[in-house]
Amino acid sequence: MEAQDREAFTFLYEKQAPRIHRFLRDLLGDAALANDATQETFVRAYGHMEIVREPERAVPWLFGVARNVSLELRKARARRCRVFSDDDAEEAMPAPTSHSPTPEGELLGREALSVVDAALAKLSLDRRAMLLMSLDHGLEYADIAQLMGFSLAKVKVEIFRAREVLRETFAAYEREAERGGR
Repeated sequence: MEAQDREAFTFLYEKQAPRIHRFLRDLLGDAALANDATQETFVRAYGHMEIVREPERAVPWLFGVARNVSLELRKARARRCRVFSDDDAEEAMPAPTSHSPTPEGELLGREALSVVDAALAKLSLDRRAMLLMSLDHGLEYADIAQLMGFSLAKVKVEIFRAREVLRETFAAYEREAERGGR
């Protein structure tokens, strides 16, 4: 590998690895598995330096590779019939900082995360991936359509429907909280 290619790959890894990891963690629901998937994504990227050299193409392409890796890992996990517990998600929570919230704030934050997780769990894997790529990672609909192999119209509709599920889940949570259920 040439020094210029090595620099381009290192730059891409440093800039995008945290985003790819977060995307995979959200898709897979397991921080350790997301670590492995992130590494596999970049191993595959290493073999395609012609794309890595073009940053405007590399980012959407990386998300596509990450999605494919997550699908492969989900299939392998299903074949092994291995169950991951919700405790794995707690390990992914960041350590408290010097600006840690109050205990009440911490509890409300965890409760909000559980509502978001419940809403995301209602979505199909493709719909969740499209929503996360759009909202959490800022990818354009056209890029999402290309990497998912869908039409632009389908991507727009699927993201709209995913947002509707989120809205309905939050509305149900609010209604329950108003009735004193929480």
